[in-house]
Amino acid sequence: MNLLYKIAILLIILTEGQACIGQESIKDRQKDYEPEKVDDPYLPMLSNHKQTSQAIYFLDSSMFTAQVNVDADGNNILNDAANEPSIAVDPNDSGRIVIGWRQFDNIESNFRQAGNAFSTDGGQTWNYTEPIEGGLFRSDPVLDTDSEGYFYYNSLSDDFHCDVFKTDDPSLWEDKTYAYGGDKQWMTIDKTNQPSNGNIYAFWKAQFSACNNGNFTRSFDQGESYEFCSLVIQNPTRGSVAIGPNGEVYVCGGLNGTHRVLRSITAKEPDEAVFWEVDQEVDLKGEQALYDGPNPGGMLGQVWVAVNHSEAYSGDVYLLSTVSRNDNGDPADIMFSKSTDEGQSWSEAMKINDDVSTDNWQWFGTMSVAPNGRIDVVWVDTRDNQGTYLSSLYYSYSIDGGDSWSANEKLSESFDPHIGWPNQEKMGDYYHMISNNEGAHLAWSGTFSGGQDVYYSFIPAPVIIGVSELEQVAPEISINIFPNPVKDKATLTIKLEKSDHIKVYLVDINGRTIELISNKFLSKGVNKIYWTNNLGLHAGIYFIYIKDLTGIISSKKFILFNE
Repeated sequence: MNLLYKIAILLIILTEGQACIGQESIKDRQKDYEPEKVDDPYLPMLSNHKQTSQAIYFLDSSMFTAQVNVDADGNNILNDAANEPSIAVDPNDSGRIVIGWRQFDNIESNFRQAGNAFSTDGGQTWNYTEPIEGGLFRSDPVLDTDSEGYFYYNSLSDDFHCDVFKTDDPSLWEDKTYAYGGDKQWMTIDKTNQPSNGNIYAFWKAQFSACNNGNFTRSFDQGESYEFCSLVIQNPTRGSVAIGPNGEVYVCGGLNGTHRVLRSITAKEPDEAVFWEVDQEVDLKGEQALYDGPNPGGMLGQVWVAVNHSEAYSGDVYLLSTVSRNDNGDPADIMFSKSTDEGQSWSEAMKINDDVSTDNWQWFGTMSVAPNGRIDVVWVDTRDNQGTYLSSLYYSYSIDGGDSWSANEKLSESFDPHIGWPNQEKMGDYYHMISNNEGAHLAWSGTFSGGQDVYYSFIPAPVIIGVSELEQVAPEISINIFPNPVKDKATLTIKLEKSDHIKVYLVDINGRTIELISNKFLSKGVNKIYWTNNLGLHAGIYFIYIKDLTGIISSKKFILFNE
């Protein structure tokens, strides 16, 4: 059966225009999709029309954020637009970061270019650079690095082919290679310690492609050349690519109202054809959310696949998608599933956003995994402004391989995604994040200045409290919990010697943060914070753990009981 299957796939790849994945049937399934193509002419911002304002930068105890798409003087440019960002972080020096995006020089035209900027100080400041091949149509930016710290920028052209630019100096993008490709491509580079290190893999929508019925390519010479296209069977779309610890290749995407994950062991071998030996449908309780609500002209989030490379969870595979639910009617939830057998079977889907309403929009979900195994998930969320599309950035993490997740943490103020549109009704199609043990490097977009801009944020790794720290008393901070034991509600009385920004955590007996109860400025003297067991926690011993910006901590034990 396997031999016949391989022969059938080979015939599909070699037969031009006659494959069973014919163009007509695919287009029937994607009637609402508008491909990335030239609709408007290039419309520059004339120098005498250019206006600027102060760039966006904010810092709090949760993260710091800096605007990326600034001019040579570090200012925000009015009436341009930047969206759909992708990020690459040098694995050898996390201070070296590059972000690419769709750059619209004038919002009167949807003509876009390959916007880019780089930082050498960990994202604190961003260096202005001209768009790559300025004045030429480019879209769908996807960035990555190799193990040596070279940066790669995969960019879609106007005839549905991709070029990949490579550099070790992100102020210059001169080395370009034709990489076949197509619309909604994604790319990843092998950084394992396997012989496949340095291999590059890319995957896209077959129906809008430089290839005839192909949607996958690979490079075995660090991007000097790319193979002619082969076929990822079933043609899942709007997804991503990931590498397992042994160099195995995973792709994912949406397909016919569900989600799909495929795995290939042979993709890493230069002398073997690509054979997808695992092809699994994953039930995320709905379909990928598209063309609606906050982002009516685009996706509400890409489908993400990631693989854990940590010792504890090595080889576990994760799938995340912004899903329009078919079980409860929720328009957009962030849904997650995991596989512990290399993609052959999958857990029941879990909702990451912890709001109880089925009317809110959680969208632009993205996921990445740190080397130590922590899984980070970020999205934007309308829960704080119900009945509108005003959205705030939210974050959750897992430190047990995706079995449980931290309480959602709000990271930003709200912004309006329906302003600043560059002659198309969207803010792009995705955010992008890279995690390391210190935290998560996030590229995202918003409209805090009144127009669409790209931001870099660093989200510090969550506080995991050692057992020896669980009962500490700082004279500057006193805590009282009433009642104690606690049934379902408690009043926390916090007395400070001086006003300060204070984080109040709920922590379990193993030191794991369960909930961020409060994150705000508290006044000198007595402050009251009210806690309710909204998460349905089981009876047991817990701690209220308090930390200020200087690192001074105090904690108090309490007992939770359930009748």
